Amino acid sequence: MSFNEVPRIVENGRIGQVDATKIPRYAGLGTFARLPEIDDVSDVDIALLGIPFDTGVSYRPGARFGPGHVRQSSRLLRPYNPAVDVSPFARHQVADAGDLGVNPFDLEEAIRDIEHGSRALHERAKRIISIGGDHTIALPLLRTMAAKHGPISVIHFDAHLDTWDTYFGAAYTHGTPFRRASEEGLIDRDGSMHVGVRGPLYSKKDLSDDADLGFDIFSATEFDYLGFAGAIERIAARVENRPVYVSIDIDVLDPAHAPGTGTPEAGGITSRELLGIIRSFKNLNLVGADVVEVAPAYDHAEITGIAAAHVIYELLSAM
Repeated sequence: MSFNEVPRIVENGRIGQVDATKIPRYAGLGTFARLPEIDDVSDVDIALLGIPFDTGVSYRPGARFGPGHVRQSSRLLRPYNPAVDVSPFARHQVADAGDLGVNPFDLEEAIRDIEHGSRALHERAKRIISIGGDHTIALPLLRTMAAKHGPISVIHFDAHLDTWDTYFGAAYTHGTPFRRASEEGLIDRDGSMHVGVRGPLYSKKDLSDDADLGFDIFSATEFDYLGFAGAIERIAARVENRPVYVSIDIDVLDPAHAPGTGTPEAGGITSRELLGIIRSFKNLNLVGADVVEVAPAYDHAEITGIAAAHVIYELLSAM
């Protein structure tokens, strides 16, 4: 069946999902939420870009298979979001840009490829949500964002700081992207923060180094007494009206909500809390995002993939 023969929902002139009343959700195209491919539409507002790369992981591998898994897990997403009263695919033209092919054996070349690929995609799409892949990809994506907007506020959801200096002497890993980004002047040091951080560290100095790099922290422990409403208030006060990039490591969720990831940590936030925070981003100047570290080999019953798909759906709705 050709693209023109596929029955689709069309609203406000935007080409949306395959019509689930004509083709069941378990059948048909495998794009995110069964949206059109980027070459089948024009004037793309938001592009979804897969980056199947996990050469930077330090523990369990497998996030290279994340983009395909999240797409598969997104088949049940529907066109109307009642939580925020918006139909995201009718408000903007959203399209799946497929996967970016990068070198799996040369990490620094892969970083350059991701930067060049994301810059090229920005020539076609106003905003990009990237699906990883491991968290190393955040560095080249932030280079692209800073080239467009200047130093940018980063809201980083993660169990880990990802501001370590090196690992086994390597400067580029999934645990170092935000240190490199801060050193390169890509982030706004007065408007960036981590959310959901928890677990043991190498030393107390990790926290002081992180503060010097420009990050505030709203830890998972703070959810115990401030909740996600407190996180929303802290984020809004921190970023104000700056352009904001959201980077979400799925391990910010407790392993009960996201078992399929490479470096799980007990005591995380719930998927409901994460989705609630993202819904508040409709009030922010949200210019781009990534969702990373989904490793399907450890993901029983698509628990993690479904959570990641809904996170992306809420990001689209917030945009």
